[in-house]
Amino acid sequence: MGHWLARHGYGTLDRPVAVIASGERWPDGILRPALEDLLGAGALLAALRKQCGDTLSPEAPAAAACFEATPDVIAAVATSASGQELTGGGFADDVGIATELDVCATVPTLTNGAFAAAG
Repeated sequence: MGHWLARHGYGTLDRPVAVIASGERWPDGILRPALEDLLGAGALLAALRKQCGDTLSPEAPAAAACFEATPDVIAAVATSASGQELTGGGFADDVGIATELDVCATVPTLTNGAFAAAG
């Protein structure tokens, strides 16, 4: 997705991109940072950074560096709190699916206040 965004001029001042590693909540409602969200955002930003250079925010290279410095993303996500929760619930295959790169041909873009498939 990051390569697609860069090729189509996103990630610039004229066509900004918002990437949010949102996390989730523990059962008691407290925010739980999610490693898979950070690494997913980092993967997108790493690809976008290669195309767009220094036009990204200071936070973007930090997220990209987390992704690039993780030698085995699947193992990292599988052993994270979310990965263990999925595995314990019988959804271990979802960890592998969630860590696949460049498998979606559709990129949703916000155009005139609505999301549209642009890929």
